Amino acid sequence: MEKIEIETDLHTHTVASSHGYSTIDEMARGAFKKGIKLIVLTDHGPKMLGGSDIYYFSNLSIVPDMLHGVRIIKGVEANILDGGKLDLSDEILNCLDFVAAGIHSLTGHNLKNKEDYTNAIIKVMENPYLDMITHPIQKKYPIDLEKVAKAAAENNVILELNSSSYNPKKGYIRGIKKDSIKLLELSNQYKFKLAINSDAHFYSEIGDFSNLDFIFNNNNFNRELIVNRSIDSITSYLKGRNKEISRLKKII
Repeated sequence: MEKIEIETDLHTHTVASSHGYSTIDEMARGAFKKGIKLIVLTDHGPKMLGGSDIYYFSNLSIVPDMLHGVRIIKGVEANILDGGKLDLSDEILNCLDFVAAGIHSLTGHNLKNKEDYTNAIIKVMENPYLDMITHPIQKKYPIDLEKVAKAAAENNVILELNSSSYNPKKGYIRGIKKDSIKLLELSNQYKFKLAINSDAHFYSEIGDFSNLDFIFNNNNFNRELIVNRSIDSITSYLKGRNKEISRLKKII
C-alpha cells in the first residue's frame, strides 16, 4: 500500500504540560522538519497533575499564528469529569481555537465503569465548544463504541486515532487495535470525522503516525474521513467551526 500523507497534527503537548519536554518554538521547528503544515497546541487542562491553569489558556492568543512556516492553532486537551463536565469554563474555552477533551486518570473524576465512561463522553460531545475526543479507545476506560460513534456523528465531533496509544517505547500500551479498527469501520458507517494524531510530548514525535500502520493498511481506511489529512481539509473544518461559535456567541 502506498504511503498515506497526513499534513497536520491536532494533538501536541509542550512544556506547559509538566510531562511535555519541548517549547512551542521547538514544536513548530519539529513540525516543519517533518513536513507538518499545521499543529494544534493541546496542553492539559488544570485538573491534570502539572496541567496548565486558566491564565495560560486565556493568554494563548499572544502566540503567533505562524512559526517557522507552520500554522499554530491554540487549543487545549481538557479533562472529562463527572457528568461530562470539563475542567475549563465555557468562558475560557471561548478564548481557544480548538477544544479537545479526554478521560485521564488522577484528574478528580469518579467515573467507574463502561457505562460511566460512555455517558460522560456522550454528554461532553453536546458542548458546542468541543471539537475532538482524544484517545477514545483506552484499556483503562472502555466505552460503547457504537453509541459514541453515533453521538459523534450527531454532534459533528471528531474522534481520534492516537498514535501514542500504540507506542512500543512506552511501558503500557493504552490502545486496543481491534477497537481502533472497529472505530474505522464505524466511521464509514456513520460518517463522523476521524483525526490521526501523534499526541507528541517531544518535538521529534510530531507527525509520527507510524504506530498506526495497522490502520493505514486496513481495507476500511478511507482517507476522506480523516479531517486532518491536509491543510485544506482541516482549515475548512476550522472555518466552519468559527462560524458555529460566532452564532453561539450571538445566541448567548
